[in-house]
Amino acid sequence: MSSGPGRRLIPAYLVTGGRSRPAGPALDRLAVLVRTDTALLPDTGSEQRKLCELLEPGALTVVECAAHLDLPVSATVFLATDLAAAGLLLTRPPIPSAGEIDRSLVERLLVGLRSLH
Repeated sequence: MSSGPGRRLIPAYLVTGGRSRPAGPALDRLAVLVRTDTALLPDTGSEQRKLCELLEPGALTVVECAAHLDLPVSATVFLATDLAAAGLLLTRPPIPSAGEIDRSLVERLLVGLRSLH
């Protein structure tokens, strides 16, 4: 089987260490990942190192990391969960979607603001 340019040489399932479940609680695919100041250990895997390097300048979601690393989201969840358990990443739940605004409240607010003039 030949690999084209940019194609992964290591199958994604090997990134998970052959496990079928993450070591800790599974992260949402929109969870935000932030790198900590903790130094990487010498036995940190290459894919884990790549994820940590990717997060050096700031925060990204699990999905964004998966796209940058060219990994399935599920494999990226495994990497992130392991790194969070080792204290190398902080995770935050996804930012909730804004709820619908009550139109009558906005209209009353506009009436009140206009009456100030």
